[in-house]
Amino acid sequence: MPEPARAPRSQVPREAPAAPKETSLTLERGLNLLQAVADAEGSAPTISDLAHAAGVSRAAVYRLLGPLQSRGLVRREGTRVRLGLGVLWLAGRVLPQLRFASLPALRGLAERVGATAHLTVADGGDAQAVAVVEPSWTSCHVSYRVGTRHPVQRGAAGRAVDLPAGGPRWVAASGEPHAGTSGVAAPVRGVPGLRASVGVLSLESLPADEEIGPLVFDTAQAVADALR
Repeated sequence: MPEPARAPRSQVPREAPAAPKETSLTLERGLNLLQAVADAEGSAPTISDLAHAAGVSRAAVYRLLGPLQSRGLVRREGTRVRLGLGVLWLAGRVLPQLRFASLPALRGLAERVGATAHLTVADGGDAQAVAVVEPSWTSCHVSYRVGTRHPVQRGAAGRAVDLPAGGPRWVAASGEPHAGTSGVAAPVRGVPGLRASVGVLSLESLPADEEIGPLVFDTAQAVADALR
């Protein structure tokens, strides 16, 4: 017997997915817009200012601002645009991630050198310790607390932050930022937007040019790799 005819399946039209290049371009323009708002000095930029900075039309600026506004990253005051409080929330998530990424390398440095290892980040004119690891096998060592701040011009950790490329790979200091301590630090390079250093602090003099300096430098590179 012949098979009964099958009812045709209903054809539901599917929306074509956005092309990867188009999605990437939209994301890049949105990020450029956010960067333009952040870089503005003085009065907040207008919609026209942002259109010029991002290289798009005013209508495109309004479309791109929508997702940024919904996440609190920007806020509009008439035709002007300012950063939103959502940026503060994102900034607050940075330090925990820095600590998590840097701790393995800092732990290895502290154990090998027998000195307190730390990651220091520049915050304006201050240097702040954001991750600290103390050695487990020494009878005494420097107690250095997360959150400790000192002028960026003092101590090896602060001075290392802005060491120029092609210059010294690390810097040593004695009696700074705390009397009776010796420190060696190297900059963390290659992480956009981050001014930081990796260093060690000891109650004894550290032979920076023999072994400690290269170890600190290598650890700073390892931290940079972990953060990228």
